[in-house]
Amino acid sequence: MEETATAAAAAAEPAAEKATSYRYWVREATGDAAPLPAPRKLDAADLAANPAPATLGSVWNQAGTWEEKNLNSWANSRIKDLLGSLDPLEFSTGKASVYEVSRCSGDAFLVTVRNKKRVSYTYELSLKFKGEWLIEEENKKVKGHLEIPEFSFGELEDLEVNVRLSDDKDLSSDIKAQICKDMKSFLAPIQDKLCEFEKELKER
Repeated sequence: MEETATAAAAAAEPAAEKATSYRYWVREATGDAAPLPAPRKLDAADLAANPAPATLGSVWNQAGTWEEKNLNSWANSRIKDLLGSLDPLEFSTGKASVYEVSRCSGDAFLVTVRNKKRVSYTYELSLKFKGEWLIEEENKKVKGHLEIPEFSFGELEDLEVNVRLSDDKDLSSDIKAQICKDMKSFLAPIQDKLCEFEKELKER
């Protein structure tokens, strides 16, 4: 009788262990659960309803990490176009016009950082001018350069213009000073043109 009870207890132990095991519990717990959704290929309607977020920068840079794009070609051409269209100015004893951007040295670039766009530039310019002034009751033609020292993005309020006359041997100090003062009147229109350039650069 005792042997029969012992055999029954031994047979019950694996069943109890099985009922309390992790695999048994998972199988029993998920037996009545809803089936997992079957994978489905997205169609055009799904993609249109859930468009990918817009990213800046190149196609290869979808994460929007650091990317620098050189804009020198566009910037150099645009600066020359804008400053080449400056209107002539008239003064109390003369008039002058800017007719060429003889030097446009610098860099402009667009930087994408963490999917945010930033633009920047640094330039030095030299503009050729020609004019005519009434000097000692005689109209005298004068040529020279407007030299613009290095300036950068956001610094146009501090822009400077230096005047260099090409041939001033026959001019007195007072006349040269007057011509230089007159030519510095081009500072405001130059600033306006470069502000336009900055605005266009930021929109690229």
